[in-house]
Parts: sequence; structure tokens; C-alpha cells
Amino acid sequence: MTKDMTSGNPLKLILMFSIPLLIGNIFQQFYSMVDTIIVGQFLGVKALAAVGSTGSMVFLIFGLILGFTSGFSVLISQRFGANDENGVKDSVASAITLAIIITIVMTLVSVILINPLLNAMGTPDDIFNDAKKYITVSFIGIFSLCFYNLMASILRSLGDSKTPLYFLIIACILNIILDLVFIINFKMGVEGAALATVISQAFSGILCFIYAYKKIPLLKLSKENFINGKKLYKTHLKISIPMALQFSITALGAIILQGAINSFGSDVVGAYTAASKVEQLAMQPSITFGVTMATFCAQNLGAGKYENIQEGVKQCTIINIILGVIAGFILTNFGEFFVKMFVSNPSDIVLSHAIQYLSTIAYFFIPLSLIFVFRNSLQGMGFGLMPMLVGIFELIGRALGAYALVPILGYSGLCLASPLAWIFASVPLMIDYSKKIKIIANSKNKIDIYKKV
Repeated sequence: MTKDMTSGNPLKLILMFSIPLLIGNIFQQFYSMVDTIIVGQFLGVKALAAVGSTGSMVFLIFGLILGFTSGFSVLISQRFGANDENGVKDSVASAITLAIIITIVMTLVSVILINPLLNAMGTPDDIFNDAKKYITVSFIGIFSLCFYNLMASILRSLGDSKTPLYFLIIACILNIILDLVFIINFKMGVEGAALATVISQAFSGILCFIYAYKKIPLLKLSKENFINGKKLYKTHLKISIPMALQFSITALGAIILQGAINSFGSDVVGAYTAASKVEQLAMQPSITFGVTMATFCAQNLGAGKYENIQEGVKQCTIINIILGVIAGFILTNFGEFFVKMFVSNPSDIVLSHAIQYLSTIAYFFIPLSLIFVFRNSLQGMGFGLMPMLVGIFELIGRALGAYALVPILGYSGLCLASPLAWIFASVPLMIDYSKKIKIIANSKNKIDIYKKV
């Protein structure tokens, strides 16, 4: 079912879209969380550290794919908001073609880079083999991630955030079952955890595809749509490349930080892995409203309802500030409980380091929550330059933590690296949005907007 986000109260539209999306994002986190919990509980801290040490590598490659698929949805949303049916179909057709090409290229490149990246990050010898096994299966299965995220992005661009949720719930249940079967029954180790995730993602993608084809006439494409879609390759890439680069630049910062973490040994890597999973879960509400704003702004830009964009961003900013405060409170007061979900009987070293990380970042969740609002709003309106540039600012913040603060503060310096990155990114995003929205408010149409920027 499609949903027009250009008519009605902006706050109500945002909330109605965000609630199922939030539940879906939480279930999507379960893909990695269940892997981590089962690995930590049944295979031990070193196996957990092996999986965790690959996190930044996964973010680098998967982030590129997420950037592209999210970028493709922007043009689709804009055409949907403008009630341009043929434009929607052509945009979807061109997005599918580009996604196939990108998947093939990224799979080949990522598999080749496994050893060089693991060595560059200084992955500890006692977890190197498991890390390689896990990341190899994950990278070979890139097609499943791209397939699901493309289909989910297309559905969400048309205002449907509920259908991807339903299929994610099914896939999450399948993922848990496969994790237990592969790891406990088949004794496949960390490879089993990665394989379970790949299969589950592919399954959810197939369900989205079947639903879209049978239930949404707007997504029934013809050969002509793929031919006409060739004209949109450049437009798609103009929007999606900056988004993909933003993800990849941020991931490079994470790789730099992971290299510094690896130097502390496998116990600290395990602690950081568990704490990072808790952090990711706490971030989901803010991330959700950010994703919502991309669709909301794109549809309203296409419809020429620029005042809706202003009101929507204002309301979403207030919501995300509140969410940032709540998330910080939870991490500060209940961090230990969540860490123990991932590690069975953690040692004092693992527990103390994990709690220290969570207690430090908890004070900086407001700038983090603002990043999601303003970055996604700008991207939804087709402004990709500043969101990409702030990826560089985040990279600088994490590099300062890894290379400048660690020699002085030790592990405490690592804990401050991400907060530095969030501050460096949030300020320029807010400034850039303020400038762009003034231009939009004074523009007669979308063409006029891009001539002025």
C-alpha cells in the first residue's frame, strides 16, 4: 500500500511512517545482534571479538550499498510526490539495473580486499582466522543485502513502511532458527552465524519482491521502462554517489578506530563489540526518524510543498533531541544489563571497558540524533554534497581519537573518538540545512532551487 506524505499534518505523517519503520529497524538490528548474542554465549569472547573486529569492514562495504539503494529511492519519492506514474516506473527500472551492476562489482572487490583490510587493521592473531571466515561468507552474500534494501527502499519511497516490517519480522525469526541450527547443531562456528544472516536477508528480499509485483500496480514494469530508465542513470548516480561516499568515508573512520581498538587485545575488542551492539540498538529511534525525513522531504519537494518540509524538520528535530536524552539515560543506567546479553559471564576487564564506553558516549547522543535529521533531510531534497563532506569531518574526529587521544588517555581516548565525530558532523549539517531551506522557501519550483544552489 502506497502512502502520500504530502497531504495532512506533517507530525502525524512522520509518526505514522516512523513507527513501523522503527520496529523494522530494531528487527533488522536483530540480524547482527542475534549473531553476536549466540556467538558470545555459545562460542566465547574470542569468537565474539572475531565477529566484532569485522564490523568496520562490513560497514565499509555494506555502507556503500546502503548509500546507493537509499539514493535511488530519493528520485522515486520525488516522482511519486509529483504524481508522475511513468517517472516512478522509469526510476524504479533504472534503480534495479544499477543495483545489479553495483552488487556484482562490490562482491568481487570486497572479497579481494578481505586479507589486506584485516591485516591493515592489525587484527589479533588469535581471532584472525575466525574473522576471515565470518567476513568471507558475509561478503559473498552481499547480493542478499542489496536485494532486500533495494526492495525495502522502493516500498518506503512510496510511503509504505509497514510491508518491509512484516517481512523483516519473518526473516528475523528465520535468522534466529538458522543461527541456532548452524552453530549448535551443525557446529559451523562463526561461518554459521554469517550464513544465517545472508539467507534471512535474501528471504526477506524475495518476500518484498513478490508483494511489490502482485500488490502494487505502479511497480509492474515493462521493457520500455528499462529502456527509458537509461536516461535516469546519471540523475540516480548524482544523488546516490555522495550518499554512498558518505557511508564509506564514515566507515574508513571506523576502520581507523577499529585498528586502535585491536591494539588493546581481544578482551577489549570483545568489550567494544558488545558495547557497540548496545549503542546501535539505542540509536535506532533517531535513525528511524532520519530515514523518515528522507522520504518525507523527497515527496514534498516533488509536490512543491516546501512549507511542509520546514515544519516536518522542525518537529522531527524536537523529537530526536528528546530521544537523544532518553537513549543517554538508558545507556548510563542500564548499560551493564545490556552488555551481559552479549557475553556470558564477562570478565571484569570486558565488563568495565564496555560500561566505560557506553557511559562516555551517553552524554553525546543529542548531536548524534541531530545528524540523522539534517543529513537525511538534505539527502531527501537531493543535496548530497554536505552530507558527504561531513563524512570527512567524522573521519577526522575518529582519527583524532585514535591517534591523538589514545597516546594521552589510553582507552578513554577511544571512547571519545565517536563523540568527537558526532560534534564535527552535526554543526555543519545544521548550518547547511538552514541555508538550503531559505533558498527552497524563496523558490518557485525545483528547477529554480537547483539553479540557486
